[in-house]
Amino acid sequence: MKNTIKTALAILSLSLSVVNADESAVKQALSKAMPDLKVESIKPSPIAGLYELSVGSSVLYASEDGKYILQGRLIDVGTRTDLTEQKLAAGRLAALDKLGEDKMIIFKPKIKKYTVSIFTDIDCGYCRKLHSEIDQYLAQGITIRYLFFPRAGKGSESYNKAVSVWCAKDRNAALTAAKKDEKLDAKTCDNPVDEHMDLAESFGVKGTPMIVTEQGNVYPGYLPASELVEALESEKK
Repeated sequence: MKNTIKTALAILSLSLSVVNADESAVKQALSKAMPDLKVESIKPSPIAGLYELSVGSSVLYASEDGKYILQGRLIDVGTRTDLTEQKLAAGRLAALDKLGEDKMIIFKPKIKKYTVSIFTDIDCGYCRKLHSEIDQYLAQGITIRYLFFPRAGKGSESYNKAVSVWCAKDRNAALTAAKKDEKLDAKTCDNPVDEHMDLAESFGVKGTPMIVTEQGNVYPGYLPASELVEALESEKK
């Protein structure tokens, strides 16, 4: 996604020559410059003359004449609010909903209080530490929805392990075994691992684990169950 956006910006800087453009004209200019860049919505931003573009789970800004594209953070200085992050959070939630829980590996507590989605790498040390404490998260009422992000890339050992886990008869048990470095039967089947990786890229995942909350906020890295609960409770206030 990032490479796509960078390419689009480079092309747009050379090719856009739209005058007096409105939302539809801006979208048309983007479509012409980069056909693969899917603009899901265009609407006025809080700044007069600047349009907000939703591109997957990313946010861009365009001038009203279509000549300029901005990629960055829009901050309300008065309230010290990151308006772009609010939009990104909403985009993350929409993307996760679109993927669907049937394409995740879910560990459910007896009494559900919170839900988080975690991008994980089977061979990542802190991912293993987090999963070794899965009972602590469940005891706090946290539903864990796992998505795979093998950092070594497609075709790597970590990637193949993720596929084997997904294709196992009991995915939850297979994931737990893999996190303990137990040998898995190599299996292949239709799986969502590539979709997970594409989603991770669009979210800007750099490392694992990466936790996405019910509000769409991101916590990169490992958090103990008690600290995660504090973070989730603070979101509600």
